Amino acid sequence: MTLTPNLLLHGYSIGIFPMAEHRNDIEVFWVDPRRRGIIPLDGFHISRSLARRMRKGGYQVVVDQDFAAVVDGCADRAETWINDEIRRLYVALHEAGHAHSLEIREEGTLIGGVYGVVLGGAFFGESMFSRRRDASKLALAYLVDRLNLAGFTLFDTQFLTDHLASLGAIEIPRAAYHTRLEAALAQDADFTAPTIPSAQEVIQRSTQTS
Repeated sequence: MTLTPNLLLHGYSIGIFPMAEHRNDIEVFWVDPRRRGIIPLDGFHISRSLARRMRKGGYQVVVDQDFAAVVDGCADRAETWINDEIRRLYVALHEAGHAHSLEIREEGTLIGGVYGVVLGGAFFGESMFSRRRDASKLALAYLVDRLNLAGFTLFDTQFLTDHLASLGAIEIPRAAYHTRLEAALAQDADFTAPTIPSAQEVIQRSTQTS
């Protein structure tokens, strides 16, 4: 079956997502984890060290400035599930307004970021990368703040890693995920609506919700 952007969106709407075994594999397969990783939008943890880094500044936060470059940054590692077909599909989703990136830049240079797919009030986080210390943590902090401001109710991370767990991510059973997904799909949210906040605003809101 040939994957299309619309088929991809349908997959997300029923709780599955695509992957490839490695970057040179031409095949793409669907994944439906028994246990799903999510970040509760009221449970993201900004540590004292991350808060200090945020206040220190020296970085810029932008949205959708170079989506394809974020995908490429996420694929730029020894092992990746992002092959050429995956890249093509997500760039097409971005061009159609269904996928977005949040980027961390230093003097204009892309140093980290995260991208994902949007359906209703659900944000399906696909991947993130970092070329400087804490760049991916910065991206996640600003992303969670944006999702809260924009009206999202579900932040799907697909799997739970130690790194995500340290930031407040949890695992839930497949059935519980589908319940949350159904509710989120019925919501309206606009990823592009919020303006870029100051670091202090993000930290304060995180303290209020966590």
